[in-house]
Amino acid sequence: MPNEFFDEMKQGRGFGEAMKTNHKIIYRDARKMGELPNESIDLVVTSPPYPMIEMWDEAFAGLNNKIGKALKSGSGPLAFELMNKELDKVWDEVYRVLKKGGIACINIGDATRTINSRFALYTNHSRIQHYAQKIGFSALPAILWRKQTNAPNKFMGSGMMPPGAYVTLEHEYVLVLRKGNRREFKTEREKKLRRESAFFWEERNNWFSDVWMDLKGTRQSLFDRKARERSAAFPFELPYRLISMFSIKEDTVMDPFLGIGTTMFAAMAAGRNSIGCEIDKNFQDTIVSKLPGIVDFSNARISRRLENHFDFIEARCKRRGEFKYANSRYRFPVTTRQEKDLLINEVKYVNRVGQNSFEATYSDEPQADYVGYWEGHVASAPEKPETPAKPRKRKSTHKQ
Repeated sequence: MPNEFFDEMKQGRGFGEAMKTNHKIIYRDARKMGELPNESIDLVVTSPPYPMIEMWDEAFAGLNNKIGKALKSGSGPLAFELMNKELDKVWDEVYRVLKKGGIACINIGDATRTINSRFALYTNHSRIQHYAQKIGFSALPAILWRKQTNAPNKFMGSGMMPPGAYVTLEHEYVLVLRKGNRREFKTEREKKLRRESAFFWEERNNWFSDVWMDLKGTRQSLFDRKARERSAAFPFELPYRLISMFSIKEDTVMDPFLGIGTTMFAAMAAGRNSIGCEIDKNFQDTIVSKLPGIVDFSNARISRRLENHFDFIEARCKRRGEFKYANSRYRFPVTTRQEKDLLINEVKYVNRVGQNSFEATYSDEPQADYVGYWEGHVASAPEKPETPAKPRKRKSTHKQ
């Protein structure tokens, strides 16, 4: 990959220029990402093929023929280790390309499987975490993503008779790993972008829980079910949330297993640059076909964030009275001083600028429907206008 792509992202905006982000897809094996310079990525968000899940057997065997032989011979533990050794090569590359202070978020599920009449659990999350720490990552608290099922036959095994039934796996993990020490923001521009990239206090309380039970995913898909099944993609909300939590505007997010492009689209919605690696070029048409809808989809998600904040304002005022602070751009109440400069940029349009390159352009103004001082909701706000007016709450018609 030419370094010009990174140069474009480093330039930043000039005075009066609209905010833009750049997005690039590289169709190649993520075990060898030589195009990406050392320490060029701010955040990695990805979900690899899960070892010992049968749908991925052929893909793993194509990387190492010993894997197929191990499965045929009935050696589950050997196949599990050989599969993870192929993923290890990707984690080596992830560590190389991440900047110091950068974070990698890896969505991974464990697997249950019967081989040679022996049922066993294969703990992918602990195997990956162990290797990541071995190569230098620091493990931060992981997220348990609870994926409940309403299936009546939730158990696995032999019905009602002990001890032959097994509990079902209804969760996956999001491993959170950091390279080096905590990231520092030194320049005034970095500090300004960080303030603008803040999240709401109530979002912080929900997102930074170690158990996610609110993320179902099926209603937030940009893609049809068949495309999802082929790629095992995570729901849009998962990368969007992680990108908002662990990066700032103008950062570069990378996904070494891009699949149908969910991480790239989430980065567009969040106002970050992105790079994706994908070994299967058959996903190209699926990704391109979804580009026309990403603007409306992104802005619907942004509107939902703002509408959720309005609901929070009203509920909290009933319980606790007036807020202490107001946001300087939207002028609505916020809980903490750190939210005063928060601005969620609306996506104006996304253009294809190369065969596998895209550019997103954003508005630098707050959404008009959400701007206005809330009379009686803020104790003392220097932003209070002469004629206060509570903004009209817009109801999104976008079904997710």
